[in-house]
Amino acid sequence: MDNKSETFEDREPSDTGRQWSGFAEIDQAIAEDRLTGYRLQKSWRDPISRKLLVFCAVAVAGVFAYLVTTSLL
Repeated sequence: MDNKSETFEDREPSDTGRQWSGFAEIDQAIAEDRLTGYRLQKSWRDPISRKLLVFCAVAVAGVFAYLVTTSLL
């Protein structure tokens, strides 16, 4: 007996179900987006993480502003 788990594609006898295979990728992207949102909300609630996020955002914005101003002058 084979111990390999049966996937949805293994159960499909023809290519009629393959036209919906893109929805699995969309579902995974939505789940990852929710997880990313949860992580950002969780880190924003922590005071130390919030300070670190603000510092990093200001540092990136500062470097970007410096690069833009030096390229324009």
